[in-house]
Amino acid sequence: MRHLGDFDHFDTVLTAEATSALTRSAYRRDLLVLADLAGDADLATLETKTARGFVRMLVSRQLSARSIARMLSAWRTFYRVMMRDRAWPANPVATVRAPKLAKPLPAAFDVETVNQLIDDVEDDAVIDCRDRAILELLYSSGLRVAELASLPLAAIDFSTGFVRVLGKGDKIREVPVGASAIEAIRRWLLLRPQWAATGASTLFVSARGAPMTTRAVEYRLRHWQQKLALTERLYPHKLRHSVASHLLQRSHDLRAVQEFLGHANLTTTQVYTHLDFVHLQESYKLAHPRAHRAEVAPDVETAPPANDEHDIEADDKER
Repeated sequence: MRHLGDFDHFDTVLTAEATSALTRSAYRRDLLVLADLAGDADLATLETKTARGFVRMLVSRQLSARSIARMLSAWRTFYRVMMRDRAWPANPVATVRAPKLAKPLPAAFDVETVNQLIDDVEDDAVIDCRDRAILELLYSSGLRVAELASLPLAAIDFSTGFVRVLGKGDKIREVPVGASAIEAIRRWLLLRPQWAATGASTLFVSARGAPMTTRAVEYRLRHWQQKLALTERLYPHKLRHSVASHLLQRSHDLRAVQEFLGHANLTTTQVYTHLDFVHLQESYKLAHPRAHRAEVAPDVETAPPANDEHDIEADDKER
């Protein structure tokens, strides 16, 4: 195989840079793929259009976008070393891009699951009362965990039913708080003095009286996930995803949901339209009388395909 000496030199350079053995092994595999794609061609004079063709070949082999991106990264690094140490003329993969990574849909609970899990949280003890208020507020107002943890005691206006939130980029927004969340927060405020240290200004505090950290909130949600034997993970941002998708399913007002979540760009909010479409598909399959084709076709003769020009033209108009 051509260029094995170049590959060995590249490995020596990586070793000198204290690159891990695992990474060097992965680079080597990626370079062997490059050599296989190139065949007898000289890698030193490879053209960019040829490298783009290699990417198309990898796609046809059903490699994931992530694997192709990793492979291209290895190839670029190899060519940079070859240009520096072996005077190769150019880096043909410098401008070659992998296919776009498919963004996973945000994980969200369905409405029934959220209602059930919040209702199942007992609020007799101080810690449980606080946790219930946290869950209610996260789902009611779609707060980020950092926003909730830093929420001042006076942030909630009980007369209007709104909470004033300091979001990303120090942007302030006001979002509604539902009746259930208001009730849970009122109960928590009656017990909060048992824990809150003197001068504690945040709405939620720990048993030691200090403001809750984001990790503490996440830990408490994991506690309830285990205690309630939930089959799905429970974490703050999942409740934010849930309320966003539920609001969009009912209102179809993308701009209002954007303002509710505090997204700077509408494109960030648009990911929830995909969740809405998934919900629509599921509802359609369950509700539409002809959503599922019959397992067994009727015992009738199938008409021969039309071969008359007039019939074909009529079929096209129907489409």
